Parts: sequence; C-alpha cells; structure tokens
Amino acid sequence: MRPRRRGSPSGQPLVPLSGVVFDFDGVLADSEPLHLRAYQDVLTPSGVNLTETDYYKRYLGFDDVGVFRAVAQDQGWILTEGLLTELVKTKGRRFDALAAKGAALFPGAADCVRRLAAAVPIAMASGALRGEIETLLLPTGLRHHFKAIVASGETPHSKPAPDPYLRAVELLRPFAIEAGLDPNGCFVAIEDSNWGVESALAAGLRCVGVAQTYSADTLRDAQAVVDTIGELGLEIVRGVCPNGSSDPNQTTPESKP
Repeated sequence: MRPRRRGSPSGQPLVPLSGVVFDFDGVLADSEPLHLRAYQDVLTPSGVNLTETDYYKRYLGFDDVGVFRAVAQDQGWILTEGLLTELVKTKGRRFDALAAKGAALFPGAADCVRRLAAAVPIAMASGALRGEIETLLLPTGLRHHFKAIVASGETPHSKPAPDPYLRAVELLRPFAIEAGLDPNGCFVAIEDSNWGVESALAAGLRCVGVAQTYSADTLRDAQAVVDTIGELGLEIVRGVCPNGSSDPNQTTPESKP
C-alpha cells in the first residue's frame, strides 16, 4: 500500500520531529495470537469461550486488567481485586510460557527500530506487562534503543486513555534535549489499533497506523497508514508532523517549560 497521509501543506515548515513512541504487540511483535491463547487458557476453565473474533473486536485494545474487567462485565461476574490480581498473574505466566516456545518480530521491525532510533529518541507505550515485553524484546538485541518503556499498570489509566503516551513523551523529553531537539516538538506514535490511535491522539501525538492487525480503514484517524512496519521510514514519520502555525489538525503533547 502506498502510505496514506494527512500531514502538513507542502512547502511549509514543519514542527520538528522530536521523538517516536512505538506500540509493541501488533506493531513490532507478532504476539497478539499469543495473548489470545493465554487469555483462552485462563478463561476456559471458568466456562468462558473467548473466540478470536470477540478478542479482536472487543478486547484487544485493553491491557490485562482491562480485559478481565470487560470479560467480567460481559459475563456478569463479581470480580474482586484479589481475583483480578490472580487472573493477571496467571495470564502473564501463561504468556511467558507460550512466548518461550517462539515468538518473532514482524519482518522489517528490527530495521525500522534501528532507522528511527538513529535519528530521534524512541520509546514504547504498551498495554502489555513489562515482563511480557522484556521476554520478547531482550532476545532481539533492540532493548537498548528504547529510552523508555511504559507498560501495563504503570499509568493511572491504560489505552484508549492518553496516559501511556503522555508518560512516554514525558520520559522522552530529556533525551530530546540531549539530542539537540525541541522537547516541545512533534512526537509521533506508531499504532496498530483504533484504541491505540485514540490514545495517541488524545495525548497530543501525531500517529502512523500500521495495518498488520486491523484494516487501514479501521486506522483512518491516524495521519498516515502503512501496510507493514517494514515500510515505515523516517520520511513518513516526519511527514505527519503538523505545520507550525496553520495546520488545522495540529496537536502536540502538553508542553513543558
């Protein structure tokens, strides 16, 4: 697919790119099927038949806590905090066991990370648990490229709320300054779901959608959409940054003095 863009008017100066924040599952890691299987293994003994269709339509946008709360609501369960904690722990252990048998980054993901990290500071904002991220990321040799990782449970609210992206940008700003970039410039999110796009835009980031999990039409609110992470380069990311004065779609994360 040729990238679809809604960036700044041609020939006008752009707000400079200051950093990139990646989602993880479905963007870099081909891990959503593992999450689905882990949830199924935890929920099946309780009589819940979590189908692939239901997972991708209803639950994928939540972190583990959000998934189990949504399932409890849908099933009419009384979900205590103790039971919720145990479900999250059990699912995490099951995911780690499945991931240990083999999980891979999407083709081109590693090169994309290296390309962008060579130009600007990068971070991650994910609905996965930190341990799940580390399990998949460490063997790739890419961990050192990420200046910060914001994982499930590390912000007051998870996606689609803006909290994970607000925190990621807050953590990236010192690295932008260190790199000689504007700490209040343009930060771009890389997302694969409408929930993630909503979170990024609500936080004031620009967004590039990657249509590996959902269709390009589902990601239509992003400023650009590509088919695969391997297609994503610096030109596309810079191209979604807003015009400094006249872009009606301009949004920027809350500025810091």
